[in-house]
Amino acid sequence: MHFQHPIFLYALLLVPAAVIFFIYAARKKILDAKKLAVSGSFARLAVNLNPRKRVFSVILLVSALFFFILALSGPEIGGKLVEVKRSGIDLIIAVDCSASMDTQDIKPSRIIKAKDSLASIINRMQGDRVGIVAFAGVAFVQCPLTLDYSAAKMLLELLDTRLIPKPGTALGEAIRTGIKSFPDKERKHKAMILLTDGEDHNSEPMAAATEARKEGVRIYTVGIGRPEGEPIPLLETNGNFSGYRKDKSGQTVVSKLDEMLLQKIALETGGKYFRATGSEVELDRIYDDISGMEKKELKSTTYIKYENRYQYFALLAFLLIIVEMFISGRKGFWVPWKK
Repeated sequence: MHFQHPIFLYALLLVPAAVIFFIYAARKKILDAKKLAVSGSFARLAVNLNPRKRVFSVILLVSALFFFILALSGPEIGGKLVEVKRSGIDLIIAVDCSASMDTQDIKPSRIIKAKDSLASIINRMQGDRVGIVAFAGVAFVQCPLTLDYSAAKMLLELLDTRLIPKPGTALGEAIRTGIKSFPDKERKHKAMILLTDGEDHNSEPMAAATEARKEGVRIYTVGIGRPEGEPIPLLETNGNFSGYRKDKSGQTVVSKLDEMLLQKIALETGGKYFRATGSEVELDRIYDDISGMEKKELKSTTYIKYENRYQYFALLAFLLIIVEMFISGRKGFWVPWKK
């Protein structure tokens, strides 16, 4: 037997407590009656002191309490096998973890906005598999394709601009790593989202985008930052600000959102480009577009669906109370302390 609301089973502790209470109340009534034995009142009370009837009444009431508590806990008895099929697409989300993502032209910073966007995308997903790729100067799979959204969100917390020791931004490498994360033989049901400021250091992202198109991967790009850009802050290990990044000539490095490149990548693969916003409307539009893609069966699960049988226990409790009312000859519940 299974219970839909097992927390109510703790109320079964009331059953022995009720038995103790009834015994105490019955004995007290007998003692009170004996004190009145010296008067004529005891003869009138004697008719109400039938021990067998009283014991039987207590058993009925305690049993009714027991079955009522079982009814509240939602007993599930018997069931049937149910097969659930989940369908969706495979989605790889690539997150830029390069130093330029510490830039604060979008508050509180580009990297935090990218992580928030990633979490929001996962929260929107229903039945699709998701994987995470982190990249800077190189790219690697942070989370392989999975239906376990909770695990994916736990792993995204590890994303940081200090996660990848090799500096730079390799958009092309991120796209190629994403392509390799999909099943080899399929040419559809695949999409990728790039969360990045669009900067690239000679990794041939357009060649990678062409390869993605040939493999049937549709790429959506989300630009994190502003076209006018801002200086890249230098952060200590504890996150404290220590100045701005400078180039070899001593000039402050300004990181700018490269929307043109991100638009070209999306266009090459049949996807779309959006700039990140505070309202995250771009994520809604991306997921709506992805939801319209042809889906495949990702997982088939068979489980036992149990039937809630609380009504039988509630009915039994009600019948026991009715029987107790008849044998006690009262119009209401038997109250042991009532004289």
